Amino acid sequence: MEVEALNADPAPIEKVTAPQVMESLANVIRGLDKPPVLIGHSAGGAFTQVLLDHGFGAAGVAINSAPTEGVKVTPLSQVKATFPVLKNPANHHKAVGFTPEQWHYAFTNTFPEEESRALYERYAIPASGRILWNSVLANLQPGHQDIWVNYHNDDRAPLLFLSGELDHLMPPRVQQSNAQHDKSNTVTEVKLYPGQPHLMPASPGWEEIADYALSWALSHAR
Repeated sequence: MEVEALNADPAPIEKVTAPQVMESLANVIRGLDKPPVLIGHSAGGAFTQVLLDHGFGAAGVAINSAPTEGVKVTPLSQVKATFPVLKNPANHHKAVGFTPEQWHYAFTNTFPEEESRALYERYAIPASGRILWNSVLANLQPGHQDIWVNYHNDDRAPLLFLSGELDHLMPPRVQQSNAQHDKSNTVTEVKLYPGQPHLMPASPGWEEIADYALSWALSHAR
């Protein structure tokens, strides 16, 4: 019954925007005694980049990050992985769920099928198509959109991109292009992890990845 519910027809959802999400996160950061290390995965990676650009955080780590505005690289695997959301413009205003097969391709392609299905049943929920659609439209509409950052911002805290070699959803080319757009004098680095999928934080070897991310962030923190 749980899986059937996940695959139900998309339903209208409240119009929660990326700026609202980032403002909520910014309010949490403002309440801290000192700037924290910011770490985000997928869409959270794009949010991390925007928050750093706005002056929040001592350092940032973006894991298999969604691209910020201006990054136009679109590998074929990414097209296939995002097709369930982007195939219908009406999904911009709906919550969209993946089937187990779509989840496996986009998130857990390196996992055994049984483990992938278990992760699907545990974590997969319909999510807003708005953020993904807005990411696509950001490069087509005039003016700066939700996920714009100033690539010449010398005051931005250091940023590390962690990239899974076998990520279908946000492949290494997306991470590399995102980092190459940066023209500032601050630190921007990319580290590739062989054999890792999009769901890298739950993949075997995640402990080593987490240790590296924290060590890098602390050593570069302002």
